[in-house]
Parts: sequence; structure tokens; C-alpha cells
Amino acid sequence: MDFFSAQDDAHKNTKWLVLLFMTAVVGIIVLLYLVAILATSKSHSAQAAEVFQWWQPQVFYTVAILTASVILLGSLYKTLRLAGGGGAAVAESLGGRLVNRGTRDMLERRLLNVVDEMAIASGVPVPKVYILDHELAINAFAAGYDVQHAVVAVTRGTLEQLSRDELQGVVAHEFSHILNGDMRINIRLIGILFGILLLAIAGRFILRGSRGSSKNAGAIIAIGLALIVVGYLGLFFGRLIKAAVSRQREFLADASGVQFTRNPSGLAGALKKIGGFSGSTIEHPDAEEASHMFFETGVAMKLNMFATHPPLEERIRRIEPMFSGELQRHTAVAEESAGGAAMGFA
Repeated sequence: MDFFSAQDDAHKNTKWLVLLFMTAVVGIIVLLYLVAILATSKSHSAQAAEVFQWWQPQVFYTVAILTASVILLGSLYKTLRLAGGGGAAVAESLGGRLVNRGTRDMLERRLLNVVDEMAIASGVPVPKVYILDHELAINAFAAGYDVQHAVVAVTRGTLEQLSRDELQGVVAHEFSHILNGDMRINIRLIGILFGILLLAIAGRFILRGSRGSSKNAGAIIAIGLALIVVGYLGLFFGRLIKAAVSRQREFLADASGVQFTRNPSGLAGALKKIGGFSGSTIEHPDAEEASHMFFETGVAMKLNMFATHPPLEERIRRIEPMFSGELQRHTAVAEESAGGAAMGFA
């Protein structure tokens, strides 16, 4: 796997997708401006149509400032709410348990050793480590708005079903998310989506307020309906773009994970076991809200267009181009000996 080329491709694709996201916000402003000048037109006569001006700077600037303010304030609120408490709050909200550095459990010792190794390989400070004890599927995630408040969490199934090399591949993948600021990108995109959703909510309030008004009721209703339609359309396309950004960051994390471990078979093996044995579904009721953070899809997706992760087979083939499509259908529990783990070599 040419992981440097793969990283460059993922970075470029992410930049284009984020630019497309910003373009969508500009498109929302333009659409609302068009609705505003049409709705506030006082005359529909032929004479008025002849002097009607499509470019009305005062209206445009008013619409742009109001729309941008709603999206910005909504984004700031959501971003601060998601970033508050750091990664530890996210891990604990999903049922995570902090791993004590003095633990004598061999599987937990192996996990801590792997985390320490990947911290050195990636140049990232050693994060806190959590285990989701009640999750038997293979999955993991990194959370935290910055490297100082980041954590790495793995499921019980990840500890018990993966070999050391496979566990190292998964942990390396999560360190890439920390190093490349993927959580920060995701939180910002979620914030913008929430701001766009506020436009639709504002449209509902405007419609309710127009019921008792006879003066300019038509213009008020038109603006309210426009906000609802444009808000939900923007949310729909925004979610599409966000999902595409998330998929590119997963490709980037896979490439970086291979770079950190120099062992493509470890990461590929973990993905094969997910596809062939236990899957990656997280049972916690709050899993859907955090679905974009997981190593592999943690919830069932009804529409592939909103999938936050690339298809499993595609991820494996990017790591192992000669992949035949055969998935591992057996469990490989802690292949190293307990003695090795106790000595610190696990």
C-alpha cells in the first residue's frame, strides 16, 4: 500500500468536499435572497416587471447577514456543546470504563502497551484509554476536540477477538483521527448542519406568526415556507457532503494507520474479522449520534448515501490490493501468551 499517496488523495478530496459544503451555504443565502425580493415586490403589474431589479444590494446584505448569523450561532452552540467535556465525556456517555494504568488484566495491559507504541509512532501525547465492557462486537473510536483532551476507546469484542497485530492496526487508525483533527472537522460540520436546521425551525415560527396577520401575510408565508424548504434541502445535501467527508477521513486514517504500524495485514485482518465474524454494531442507545467516530460502522444505515464509512471490502482492497474477498470467520483471541503480556512485550 502506498500510504503517502493514499493520504494525499484523502486530504485533497476532503478539501474539495469542505469547499462544496461552504458552497452549499452560499447557495442557501442566494436562494433565500431570491425569495425575499420576489416576496417583497409590491406590484405584479407589467409596468412594475419592466423596472424590477434582480440585484438589490440592501436586501441581499440583509438576507446574507441574517442567514449567516443563524447558521453561525447555531454552529457555535452545537460545537461548544459537543466539544465540552472532551473525549472522556463521550467515552463515558457510551458506557466506557477508564483503564487503570496499574491494571493486572493481561488483555488490558496489552491494549495499554499498544496505545503507548502508537503514541510514539504518531508523535501524539498518550491519551486516556477506555473499554466498552458491554459491547461484544469489534469496534473502537477516538474522541476529543484536540490532542490534549483526546481518548481512545475499544469494545470488549476488540480486546477478545483480535490478535495483537490486528489490535495495533485498529489503535493506529484511531491515532490518525487524533493526529489529523478529524473529530474537530466532524464537530464543525455537525455544527453547520445544526445551523442550517435552525433555518427550517425559524421558518416554522414565521408561519405560526403569520396566522394572526393580514398585512403582508402573503410575503410572510412565502418567506416562512422558503426557510423550511431551503433549510431541509440544505440539511439533506449537507448530510450527504458530511458523510462523504467522513468516508474520506476513514481512508486517510487507514493509510496513516499502515504508516504507523508498517504492517498492512494487521489493519486488514481486523477489517476481515469484522466482516466475517462478529460485525461492528454498537448496542448502546446513543451509538447513532456518535456513529461517525467509530472504526467501522456502529449502526445500521438505512441509506448508503448517508453512510459515514466506506464499504468494508473497499477499505480492505485499498490496504491489500490482491484481496480475494474471503473474510475471516473464526475468532482469534489474544494470540500472544499471557507470559509475554505480563513481561510487557504484548
